[in-house]
Amino acid sequence: YLKVNADEDALEFTTAPSGGSAGPDTLATFTPRDVYPGHASNYPRLDTRNYTPVLTFDDSTDETGVVTGVLPERYGGGGVTLEIHYAMDTATSGDVVWAAAFENISDEAQDLDSDGFATAQTVTSTVSTTAGKVKRATISFTDGAQMDSVGAGDAFRLKLYRDADNAADDATGNAQVVTVHLKETSS
Repeated sequence: YLKVNADEDALEFTTAPSGGSAGPDTLATFTPRDVYPGHASNYPRLDTRNYTPVLTFDDSTDETGVVTGVLPERYGGGGVTLEIHYAMDTATSGDVVWAAAFENISDEAQDLDSDGFATAQTVTSTVSTTAGKVKRATISFTDGAQMDSVGAGDAFRLKLYRDADNAADDATGNAQVVTVHLKETSS
C-alpha cells in the first residue's frame, strides 16, 4: 500500500493500511479454462452452469486437471493455501474429497517427459444443502516438501482431482469447480 507521510510531505510504502491488516496475499487464481487434462483418459470436463464456466469432476472416477504457473517473487516462504470454489450439480448432502499436489518444473527440477508431483494433500468438504451454491474447500501446504520445494519465481504444475474412490467421498453427482485460489498462508 502507498500512504502519505504528512510530517515529511512524502510518499512511503507500507504492508497494510493503518489500523488494519492486509491478510494473506493472492498468489494466483485459476479458472476452468486454465486447466488442462492431467491424465490421458480421466480428466474433468469443461461445462457451463447458467453461462458460468465450470470444470466437472465425476463422483465415481478420479479425474485429474492440471494448471501451470509461476510462484510470484513476492512469495515469502511460509507455505500456501489452496481454496477450491465448487458447487454440486445435484447433490445436497454428503462430502467431497479434494486432493492437490505440486510439481516443481523450474531450472532442471523436473523432466517434462515424466511426472514428479509431491505427495497430494487432501481435504474433505461437506457440500451445500442447495445444489448449485458455491462452497469453499481449503488445502494447506507447508513450505518445502509438500510444495515440491517450489519457491519464489519458480515455475510449477499444480494437479487437482476429486478423490472419488475415497470412502469419505459420498456425495453423488458431479462436483463443479468455479475457480481455484492460491494464496500465501497467514502467519
